[in-house]
Amino acid sequence: MADSVYKVIELVGASDKSWEDAARNAVERAGKSLKNLRIAEINKLDMTVENGKVASYRARVSLSFKYEQ
Repeated sequence: MADSVYKVIELVGASDKSWEDAARNAVERAGKSLKNLRIAEINKLDMTVENGKVASYRARVSLSFKYEQ
């Protein structure tokens, strides 16, 4: 792992079920197009509200992957 470089991106995942599903959605969607995912860190949790009820859960996730040229 010495001399490795990693890129960190920020994603927002959403779910109508839970924050856990929202975070999972962000990581799994990123995994479809990015290789060598390493660490996911949840930075912020929030939810959307409609008519006084929770409509969806959102998770802001920082995700790192190994940078290769």
